[in-house]
Amino acid sequence: MRIAVIGGGPGGLYFAALAKQLDASHEITVWERNRADDTFGFGVVFSDETLGGIEHADETIYAQMEREFARWDDIDVHYRGEVTTSGGHGFAAMSRRRLLELLQQRCVGLGVDLRFCTMAPDVDELAATYDLVIACDGVNSAVRARYADTFGPSLELRRCKYMWLGTDKVFDAFKFYVQETPYGVMQIHGYPYDANGSTFIVEMNDRVWERAGFDVFADHPFAPGESDEKSVALVCELFADILDGHQVMTNNSKWINFATVRNERWRHGNVVLMGDAAHTAHFSIGSGTKLAMEDALALVACLHEQPDLDAALEAYEAERRPVVLSTQRAAQASLEWFENLGQYTDQEPSQFGFNIMTRSRRVTYDNLRLRDPEFVARVDEWFARHEAARGNGTGEVGPPMFQPFRLRGLELVNRVVVSPMDMYRAVDGLPTDFHLVHLGGKALGGAGLVMTEMVCVSDIGRITPGCTGLYTDEQAERWQRITDFVHGESAAKIGIQLGHSGRKGSTKLMWEGIDLPLDEGNWPVVAPSPLPYRPGLNQVPRELTADDLTAIEAEFVAATRRADAAGFDLLELHCAHGYLLSSFISPLTNQRTDEYGGTLENRLRYPLQVFAAVRAVWPADKPISIRISATDWHDDGITAADSVEIARAFAAAGADIVDVSSGQVTPDESPQFGRSYQTPFADRIRNEAGIATMAVGVISSYDDVNSILLAGRADLCLLGRAHLYDPNWTLHAAAEQDYSGPAAQWPDPWKAGARRPQSGRTEGPKPRLELIRRGVPGTAHRRWRPGSYQ
Repeated sequence: MRIAVIGGGPGGLYFAALAKQLDASHEITVWERNRADDTFGFGVVFSDETLGGIEHADETIYAQMEREFARWDDIDVHYRGEVTTSGGHGFAAMSRRRLLELLQQRCVGLGVDLRFCTMAPDVDELAATYDLVIACDGVNSAVRARYADTFGPSLELRRCKYMWLGTDKVFDAFKFYVQETPYGVMQIHGYPYDANGSTFIVEMNDRVWERAGFDVFADHPFAPGESDEKSVALVCELFADILDGHQVMTNNSKWINFATVRNERWRHGNVVLMGDAAHTAHFSIGSGTKLAMEDALALVACLHEQPDLDAALEAYEAERRPVVLSTQRAAQASLEWFENLGQYTDQEPSQFGFNIMTRSRRVTYDNLRLRDPEFVARVDEWFARHEAARGNGTGEVGPPMFQPFRLRGLELVNRVVVSPMDMYRAVDGLPTDFHLVHLGGKALGGAGLVMTEMVCVSDIGRITPGCTGLYTDEQAERWQRITDFVHGESAAKIGIQLGHSGRKGSTKLMWEGIDLPLDEGNWPVVAPSPLPYRPGLNQVPRELTADDLTAIEAEFVAATRRADAAGFDLLELHCAHGYLLSSFISPLTNQRTDEYGGTLENRLRYPLQVFAAVRAVWPADKPISIRISATDWHDDGITAADSVEIARAFAAAGADIVDVSSGQVTPDESPQFGRSYQTPFADRIRNEAGIATMAVGVISSYDDVNSILLAGRADLCLLGRAHLYDPNWTLHAAAEQDYSGPAAQWPDPWKAGARRPQSGRTEGPKPRLELIRRGVPGTAHRRWRPGSYQ
């Protein structure tokens, strides 16, 4: 094949070396507009996983890189005058300039044609005269721009400002310095890359950047290669204690807003994107060089394995895209964490250290416990003491999910909540034996709190004919049968979620067609404004009058009284998912011109009015939760910033905790699904509005629950599908973590099954084959010392 490579960075060079190594007959030309010894940046970091791939793909390159590596295992978090260290992470870094030299030498030795200080020919010309064109021309890719209609690129510019610098201070580990300055919180990401230097990245929120006056220094364009020396001087002044007399090095160092690059497709005919041209991921979770070299390895392998070019390029994208998307999700979580760093600066050092380690959701409680059990044990001890001081428990140390939690007079034995889930099995609003078994079974399964589905306050307030209600005394009696069972047979508490369907009512059962209108037996629906959920499909709701609002408020009050009489321990007001109270809050569904429409304050007026009426008749020692949609996932809808104000308003009115969900307000939403994808909203509300939160949304493992709680992102975790899969989820989580205590009480008849049964053949006890026992090694806390790895 004749292969053209546009861009002589590590990704392009590594591709050329690997491809030429596999087939010396390939004619490969690399064009690089800069000189061979030009490079921007200082060091590059590799994970053990990536190094394993490089080692097996080209042992020559790996051996040369290995001789250059600075290696270490520790991450140090410098915060509030303390240093929190977590070990066992495994880093390898080297000079970017030296990496380029090694790759260039390897390419020359293999016969690759390298052309420096040379612009590549027009890409159309290359595509016509070469079999394959690799576009690895960086984040500002001209090739991507040329074929934008095919690639479908999007560039998301983020809020933080950062600058790449170097220093001759050689760090001995990965360093996070989080520093309060007169202008706000700034942070340093630092790591060594050889015996003489370290990468030194300074980053801050855009508002902090402006308050510090950096915007004045950066108010003009800089020449290529020119650094912002005035900003660098101020950085040296602000971080003089860290630098400790050492020099700061510049290399095209100027302020940048990170751009997340995504492309709908990576291929245009025989032109394919690679590295930053195809995708970027925030530097806080790894190196763009690492991703580009992984791309190169995969592309070369696919070209070698597949029968033709089309199949190879399809296989390359199919293989790499899921990996990149996963990396970008983690990077997004990490960069948003740093953008919102200020909301965590009230945390104590132990919790802050755990929080920063787990910010991307890739590193978790269990993962850290495997890497550094002593670190996790220290944070567990801190959490137990901290929660006991807040009135939650006695300070007994255990997994965070098994710490008790108190709201008013309600004490939960653990932090696990069975999420509200509509079952659609009611008859005329009456809960049935199905609900008894469903909710009673989850209570027996060990959850601290079991929540009902949305229980409707009127017959026309139901979503479907199969939804439960609490608008008759008979319904209350049926509910009491369930609450009596939960209280009599388990340590769990039970909460009721009250709501009104609004414009999303009079629809089919979920498995018959979610949100689709009934074929017969329709009832009228109501809403703040006459806007149907799906125009032309769902009913046009009647706009509520003042008398209607008074009547519905009275229905909520009546249902609240019945809920108390039925024995519920907690009440949740459903103000999410586009149902009636939610549709008042969102500007997408509320277009009123009276006192209940317009500003967020006005749109909150009726939900707060209902809340006040409910709070007035709900016993003072029983808590009330509010479920909200923290975002509508729509450009014109509720935002995460709005959700903080919504939470503050309900907190001021007397709400005890916010159940933070999202979306389902409009069918035109574009949610960003992923593991624990709604937790950042709960995190922000908890740490900005100062009210307890419940996290919900694709939380499936006890590892996720422990991570969320210990990092201070939420106080309780709701799990839905996990409990449908395993009604005894909490008890099994306790068994898996070797926890036995009051927070996970097996019913007496079940205690014989409190440990996982053996399955299959297991190895018996091992004979002693050591004269001297070596003991159990502790965590490896290896630091970088030039000339050694110790």
